[in-house]
Amino acid sequence: MSLHLAGIHHVSAITANAEKNHHFFTKILGMRLVKKTVNQDNTSSYHLFYADAVGTPGSDMTYFDIPMAGPTSPGVSSISNTSFRIKSEEALQYWIKRFDELEVEHGETLDRFGRQTLTFQDFEGSRLMLVVDDGKGVPYGEAWVGSDVPAEFAIVGLGPVTLTVHKEAPTGTVLTQVLGFEKAGSYSSLVPNMPDITVYTTGEGGPGAEVHIEERSDLPRERPGRGSVHHVAFRVNTYEEYDLWEGKLRELGFQTSGKVDRFYFRSIYFREPNGILYELATDEPGFTSDEPLETLGEELALPPFLEPHREKIETKLRPLTLME
Repeated sequence: MSLHLAGIHHVSAITANAEKNHHFFTKILGMRLVKKTVNQDNTSSYHLFYADAVGTPGSDMTYFDIPMAGPTSPGVSSISNTSFRIKSEEALQYWIKRFDELEVEHGETLDRFGRQTLTFQDFEGSRLMLVVDDGKGVPYGEAWVGSDVPAEFAIVGLGPVTLTVHKEAPTGTVLTQVLGFEKAGSYSSLVPNMPDITVYTTGEGGPGAEVHIEERSDLPRERPGRGSVHHVAFRVNTYEEYDLWEGKLRELGFQTSGKVDRFYFRSIYFREPNGILYELATDEPGFTSDEPLETLGEELALPPFLEPHREKIETKLRPLTLME
């Protein structure tokens, strides 16, 4: 069986202030908190999932709450930008006005790979971007109407992630020869005397299925902290393919996490040669496995294997007061 990934599944980052993080993503960006749970590898820490109205795979940005996280020192071997898809240039103008009114730091509109984009940052310096998507690739998610952002301007999924690396070739080889991406083209770097940024695509294509690689020989290795990205996950189509991916990676000599059941999806983790952490994650079973769609994210959700330890887990978690 030929294995192909369907696009970006989610991106996971670090926050030192879950309350302000929640306010930024729900009250400013208008995304929905679809799961309030814990880091399954460290249950004393929260794990928050922001997505579209129904938690569509490929729409969720997640944050691990690590209050003692220090500042990020940007550099190579990093996921240096996460983007979000909007439907039109009219929507982009809406967001410029909104960011100005709400005092969100942002750049100027720029053409990247034939699309209009706008970079911006949250209060911790998370490097984020809006990208206008014409809808010809991975389908849009479902706009969340539970915020004051009009549905026609809402964020409807994750767009390309940018990987900043010392040398592009090893990362590009893994994307194409191992994960089945194809090279789709390139565009000029914003940094003088640096190589063009290369675009790789998979699945149905479009912004929801792209990885952009930026080669920067002038930077040190990134020191991650608050606002930095921990890993990017790619979508696995079926459980059958999920099993095959684990075998393929091991046969090719990658050290993997093995198959990890996260309950909301099944995962495999491994690092590519430039040190960036990848996750392969299934679309199913999804966030409604333990909560009704109508009340997603309202209560602390624990997967079945952690539920017997709820009292102990809740005792160790710091109080979390989220604005509704």
